[in-house]
Amino acid sequence: MATPINAGDTGWILASSALVLLMTPGLAFFYGGMIRKRNILSTLNLSFIMMGLIGVQWVLYGYSLAFGKNLGGIIGDLSYLGFAGVTGAAGPYAKTIPHLAFAAFQMMFAVITPALITGAFVERVRFKTFLVFSLLWATIVYDPLCHWVWGDGGWLAAAGALDFAGGTVVHIAAGFSALAFALAIGPRRGFPKAPMEPHNIPYTVLGAGLLWFGWFGFNAGSALAANGLAAYAFVNTNTAAAAAALSWMLVSWADAGKPSVLGIATGAVVGLVAITPAAGFVTPLSSIAVGAIAAPISYYAIRFRQRRQLDESLDVWACHGMAGTWGALATGLFASPAVNEAAGLFYGNPKQLALQALGAGTSILFVFVVTFVLAKILSATMGLRVNKMEEEVGLDLSEHGERAYS
Repeated sequence: MATPINAGDTGWILASSALVLLMTPGLAFFYGGMIRKRNILSTLNLSFIMMGLIGVQWVLYGYSLAFGKNLGGIIGDLSYLGFAGVTGAAGPYAKTIPHLAFAAFQMMFAVITPALITGAFVERVRFKTFLVFSLLWATIVYDPLCHWVWGDGGWLAAAGALDFAGGTVVHIAAGFSALAFALAIGPRRGFPKAPMEPHNIPYTVLGAGLLWFGWFGFNAGSALAANGLAAYAFVNTNTAAAAAALSWMLVSWADAGKPSVLGIATGAVVGLVAITPAAGFVTPLSSIAVGAIAAPISYYAIRFRQRRQLDESLDVWACHGMAGTWGALATGLFASPAVNEAAGLFYGNPKQLALQALGAGTSILFVFVVTFVLAKILSATMGLRVNKMEEEVGLDLSEHGERAYS
């Protein structure tokens, strides 16, 4: 007999879906405060438009590629094309909520992931090319990777790799794709000599707060029920963010002599990234370690990027790619059978750490290579970046014909 739809679980997943959607405009403000004022509307829009573009792509075919019937462990079939068969009844991935609610929840992850990549190429990307890139990237990178990790029969899931809420699917994918795109598009004009100071740090702090708020849906919602596992994920999310914010503050204070507000906000986001794959597998005490260690990893990754004079503009690779990789590996260290069924190295199962390394490593290789090739093809056919005059005028005017500030 089928398990009946649970009203509490359904309500929590619908609320979580809304929380995750809020993260995308939150991300827009987080990124928008860190660029020059002549590009603020462009930067906000790079995130905001994903709610439109991927919101349609997911219904038409994206969900089916990610969660359709398994094809060789690599991708889903087209059985859910146009949300065919995705109804108010329970589906194959969650027995106590409507299939439609599950698909809506997963849609919000698909929306924010390409938006995360935009921090790599703000202030110079051609909007038309960006739209084509985002649609293709969602189709040939995100959807297959999502199936590998979360789809029924996906090869990484079948191997036993763990990713509770998207450390691999979202953060490793976005972070290493950002690095590949930055290498393909090249630096902003004048980098690194011209001043490129953040024009509105309060926007970034606001964005970080919205991300922190929305992340409770991102992680706790991934329990797919209003239960004890959701409570663990909720508390772990807050604890890791708090620990990372404090850790980043101390590291930057010792390194630069002053505690940076921008750094504290960035540290909180890094902690949220790192705990994402582990949120439903570790204890709150372990989440302190996950967040506290993530902050210096990302901080010194930024320092490395600066020394290499690579204009990966808003450090998506350092903050999402590196913290997401650490979070995936930390899951293999700290996963506790007292929280969920899985055990990590510190609970007697070294194999789990090896599986986490396999999942992270293959995902990094896949997303980096495919993104770099895709960006190079688009560069040769459509052009990735605006011309010199358009870049100097600013993308708000040259791409959108608008000014943010009179």
